[in-house]
Amino acid sequence: MRTRIKYLRQELKMSQKELGDKVGVTRQTINSLENGKYNPSLFLAYDITQVFNEMIFKDNEEQYFVIEEIFIFDDNYSG
Repeated sequence: MRTRIKYLRQELKMSQKELGDKVGVTRQTINSLENGKYNPSLFLAYDITQVFNEMIFKDNEEQYFVIEEIFIFDDNYSG
């Protein structure tokens, strides 16, 4: 599974630890997600999506990310 976590996190100037703290996981978990070494639970994927929505679109409720825009399932991706 590929993700846009690293790109979005960097755009917000957020560290892996900061994102991990917001969603209740370790920095190492965020690192593993970004490097395709760990697939998140649906709950974690939802929480991460919500953090990005709140930080990026806080003043625009009509525009927001869905999970599939951040977590990209690809049968051919080898990680």
